[in-house]
Amino acid sequence: MLEHLLGRLLKNVHSSEAKSCWYAPELAAPQTLQLSSTAFDDEGDIPLLHSGKGRGDNLSPALAWSDPPEETKQFLFILEDVDVPMPRPILHTVALISASRLGLEQGELSRESADIRFLPAAFGSRGYRGPRPLPQHGPHRYRFQLFALDRELGTDTPKFAKLLGKLDGRVLARGLYTGVQEQR
Repeated sequence: MLEHLLGRLLKNVHSSEAKSCWYAPELAAPQTLQLSSTAFDDEGDIPLLHSGKGRGDNLSPALAWSDPPEETKQFLFILEDVDVPMPRPILHTVALISASRLGLEQGELSRESADIRFLPAAFGSRGYRGPRPLPQHGPHRYRFQLFALDRELGTDTPKFAKLLGKLDGRVLARGLYTGVQEQR
């Protein structure tokens, strides 16, 4: 298949990790949010159940976090593939989550609700887009990132780059949980 050939040809081509959202100066803050999941270990393999359409059930994994700053007004959640063969990592999911939450049940990021609102991710998509690495490209790291914000944001921001401009100096704390997936 063409996908497999592309994966093999691009095996040594990966996005620049330095361009990950995690390293954006606007999102800098102490890494004091503790993230966990019952679906997989940090740095462990992400089950196919949580893979994107065409590969798995596209069901978001359960996530929990602790120790948000008292001043937190909202959380920003980002799921990013930092190993795609492109100039920058791909945003799979961008969501605003109510500050009253300390976790998400399995599948909760698959639908919008009063306390979970989606922003445009890669190619304008909204909602959970699970891992779907290029076949035979090697392991891809998927970063589940959570940022505690000192104010609430609207969902009217059309591009992530514009959202970053609104966040400079607004991030109180952050946390990171990484999963790995490979399609052979």
